[in-house]
Amino acid sequence: MKNIFLTTSALLLLVACNQNSVETDFKKIEVKYPIAQKDSTVKDIYFGTTVADPYRWMENDTSAQTIAWVKAENEVTDAYLANIPFLQSIQSRLKELWNYDKYSAPFKEGDYNYYSKKTGLQNQSVIYRQKEGQKEPEVFLDPNTFSVNGTTSLAGMNFSADGSLCGYQISEGGSDWRKLIILNAITKEQIGDTLMDIKFSSVAWKKNEGFYYSSYDKPKEGSQLAGKTDRHKLYYHRLGQPQSEDQLVFGGDITPRRYIGASVSENEKWLFIYAANSTYGNEMYVQDLTKPNAPIIPIVKDMASSVNILDADDQYFYIQTDKGAPNSKVVIALLNQPQSEHWIDLIPEQKEVLSVNTGGGNFFCSYLKDAITKVLQYDMKGNKIREVVLPGLGTASGFSGKRKEKTLFYSFSSYTTPSTIYKMDIASGKTEVYKKPTLQFNSEEYESKQVFYPSKDGTKIPMMITHKKGIKLDGNNPTLLYAYGGFSVSLTPYFSTSDIILLENGGIYAVANLRGGGEYGESWHNQGIKTKKQNVFDDFIYAAKYLTENKYTSKEKLAIQGESNGGLLVGATITQQPDICKVAFPFVGVMDMLRYHKFTAGAGWAYDYGTAEDSKEMFDYLKSYSPVHNVKEGTNYPATLIMTADHDDRVVPAHSFKFAAELQEKHRGENPVLISVETKAGHGAGMSTEQMIKSESNKWAFMFYNLKVSPKK
Repeated sequence: MKNIFLTTSALLLLVACNQNSVETDFKKIEVKYPIAQKDSTVKDIYFGTTVADPYRWMENDTSAQTIAWVKAENEVTDAYLANIPFLQSIQSRLKELWNYDKYSAPFKEGDYNYYSKKTGLQNQSVIYRQKEGQKEPEVFLDPNTFSVNGTTSLAGMNFSADGSLCGYQISEGGSDWRKLIILNAITKEQIGDTLMDIKFSSVAWKKNEGFYYSSYDKPKEGSQLAGKTDRHKLYYHRLGQPQSEDQLVFGGDITPRRYIGASVSENEKWLFIYAANSTYGNEMYVQDLTKPNAPIIPIVKDMASSVNILDADDQYFYIQTDKGAPNSKVVIALLNQPQSEHWIDLIPEQKEVLSVNTGGGNFFCSYLKDAITKVLQYDMKGNKIREVVLPGLGTASGFSGKRKEKTLFYSFSSYTTPSTIYKMDIASGKTEVYKKPTLQFNSEEYESKQVFYPSKDGTKIPMMITHKKGIKLDGNNPTLLYAYGGFSVSLTPYFSTSDIILLENGGIYAVANLRGGGEYGESWHNQGIKTKKQNVFDDFIYAAKYLTENKYTSKEKLAIQGESNGGLLVGATITQQPDICKVAFPFVGVMDMLRYHKFTAGAGWAYDYGTAEDSKEMFDYLKSYSPVHNVKEGTNYPATLIMTADHDDRVVPAHSFKFAAELQEKHRGENPVLISVETKAGHGAGMSTEQMIKSESNKWAFMFYNLKVSPKK
């Protein structure tokens, strides 16, 4: 094995030397874009304004016309990438970097400790288990056996309270539509038939009799990928009975446009039902499982706040909520008076945003201080026990377990620290390293620092900047600026194996915590929604401005990236300010802001975006920044690589198709505008290692080539 490694390294060195001899030869790669037919008859009228939609046909992902266009586009993109001389060396280097063992934190179910492990370049992580005193772990589930090419992934796993039963979900090709398989967890034998067409669901066990799950009726007409789904339903499945006999518990036509989920308390006495019609705020209901046919009782019905039940004992429900506390707090409610007017504060709101886990009869309160994790441990009476000493400034997650546990596990990572798992004694707080990865990266050579830059309106925005120590700030460093800015999502420090390619070649990785996210609570989120969405784009534009003005980079050496809502961010940014950067990566983006809510579960995003039907003001606002509707004729746009996937039923690929067609038609200049459509993949989760390495190799090769930078490794 050692000789193989040396041979690979020697080959890479040779490749690098060859690159140096031609590193100034960044000749233009000729591109001839496929013709996308325009239909002049398709028009919509909004409040008296007619809006053409010439590429409406692309919304039908199964039509021969769409399939042929996608095939032609992929051929053009593949040909372009194949002409980049260092693509293969980047891919080889990424394979080397990826080739290390990756573990998850263990969790206990019944007599076993379970954990996942991905060895080297395995496509999917394998689930192992081990009893106390057992010498060697055993394989419980191996998702690599689910499909030949590694594109079928494990998408969820839930055990009954005693650990004897397990329901696990699989996703085929990255789809949000799942299959659910029930196992006798002791013997690993399947029980009953596979349940089909499960979507946006967990499995909540009711003792060992059955379980609750959520799904939609699958669209019967048109594309099952893009078909609208807005009647989420909670079902109860009794073991041994066919799925067709499953009982509807909650949801459906009487509660349209809801996301519905359920959980069962650890003591198995209560069913908790969550219902939401957007990505913020929810209703909460409870049902007493100790009484046959007990009513479903509302706790909160207004959806004006976020409510999550953490635990229940013989006296109280323990609840995390931001009702009356934008940064969130923990309250208690008597079992017979659970409504919000009876809540009593247990752990008051602090100035930092709170998220809570439970384990060993304790609360572990994770606070975000400028997007950095701080963890405080409390007992069930709300008394602070200690601040958990973390390994550094970064992101810590985990801290969960059953009430009887004496130890728990958490992971810690930062932009320069690979994810490491720690074992903690709950009583003493003593922590020790449990699993530390070994990979070809010396974190001591790199550093991250946080800056606060002013946005257009003067608001201070935090940004983490990571690079090799001692880097020269002369404006020539290849830089990737990443952001999201929406849905109350907080971007906290994380380690990316792929980003090593940039860092070890003298590059800079910058992550901006834009408004619309959750880094400073709901007030921060609300500053970037609906008619305040422009704040998000301004925050991003001013992040780029900060990086260039302070000589971290220049416009000619800057790339920007975002995914999903972040793809919208990049699309809106380059249509508003085409000269902001040299390279743009709008990945799986929401690009048609007038029609996003008509596909799959898109209607639930209206809290952040609003819809074109809401009002003339909202229509005008959405149209003013919708990437598809703001591509201007004769404009020189950045070198752009759009990425989407044929099984993305979260943000349907038609968004990216339309945006690519508009850019390719109207763009003028030498920068390439390409689209890559991954096959047998979805919105990102569940991708095989092979797919991830290929995708990341393409990204870095495209970026370096268009920044005129030759990677040396």
